[in-house]
Amino acid sequence: MPNNSPEPGREGTDSLDFTYVLRDCLSCAVISVDEQRKVTGFNLKAEILTRLKAEQVLGKSVELLPIPLQRAIAETLASGKPISDRQIRLHDGGRSDQVIQINTTPSRTESGKVSGIVAVLNDVSTAQKWEANMRRLDRLHSVGTLSASMAHEVKNAFVAVKTFVDLLLENNKQADLAEIVQMEMGRIDSILGQMLKFSGPAKPAFAPIQLRFVLDKSLHLIQHLMEDKKIKLTRTFNAAPDSLNGDADQLEQAFINLFFNALDAMAPNGRLTVSTELIPAGSTIVSLPGGKNGPLLRVVVQDNGVGITTENMDRLFEPFFTTKPEGTGLGLAITRRIIEEHHGGITVESGVNKGTAFSLVLPASNGQH
Repeated sequence: MPNNSPEPGREGTDSLDFTYVLRDCLSCAVISVDEQRKVTGFNLKAEILTRLKAEQVLGKSVELLPIPLQRAIAETLASGKPISDRQIRLHDGGRSDQVIQINTTPSRTESGKVSGIVAVLNDVSTAQKWEANMRRLDRLHSVGTLSASMAHEVKNAFVAVKTFVDLLLENNKQADLAEIVQMEMGRIDSILGQMLKFSGPAKPAFAPIQLRFVLDKSLHLIQHLMEDKKIKLTRTFNAAPDSLNGDADQLEQAFINLFFNALDAMAPNGRLTVSTELIPAGSTIVSLPGGKNGPLLRVVVQDNGVGITTENMDRLFEPFFTTKPEGTGLGLAITRRIIEEHHGGITVESGVNKGTAFSLVLPASNGQH
């Protein structure tokens, strides 16, 4: 009697070839290696995670695989013990690494000798980013509730106190503490203003503005601080035109926060560089969140200060996170919020003792409002 059963793995049949399932259907990456450390199996998901093609590695040494993966495989081959739920990082050469969860299982001969291993990998980067975003949203909600209730009450009381102190200082302009009192009152008022901006809706009042004018005004406000520390300022305003629709006051606050951070990070005789450029529409150099591809204005604020450690980079924009003894931890959180409300984006690059560069991109209007 003829065998009419379909061939395993052929399209349109009711049965599936197990090799086909391993290669193309599993949602996890599967890599098998023999005792000679040659790759014997490499499915489609493994190609995606490692950015290697199966034909590049099959039948060849595991040394072609990413180094963290090589180490996990070598460990299992040497010890004969499986690895369970270990996280490794695969460097992709871009802005962030892939976080991979790996499980290895050794296979053995009848005599118990390790004859190879199977490694199963899952990309957990997306899940971690989602969890981090949820934690951030939860913190933002708590911070908003707390700061809204406290800042409004303190602000109301502070108005009366500040008015009274200003009247006293008008009649006692020669008092030794007059300047100190005014500075401290201004600092308290600034902190309260930051808390209110962060907790409330504070939607920007959009109007046609010139980026150069906002930056010049912001730099003028910190000029005395730069002079005190003998900071060398370099302006490179190449954006032309530099028109945009924005809230000048809010953008000024965002820039001042970045300038304050730069000044705090630098020793005397440091160097602050502020530059602008116009990026044409459709450029692949930089893009805004959401895929908008109109003309962009980029502002880079760069210092040669102490830099930011790797462990602090991920928390840089968290509310109330600060490494300064007297810092509020609100400046960068407010800055990011202002830039995002202007439909822009902000990124940072830094190295310990190499300085820090904040890069902001905002939609340009090219004079058309």
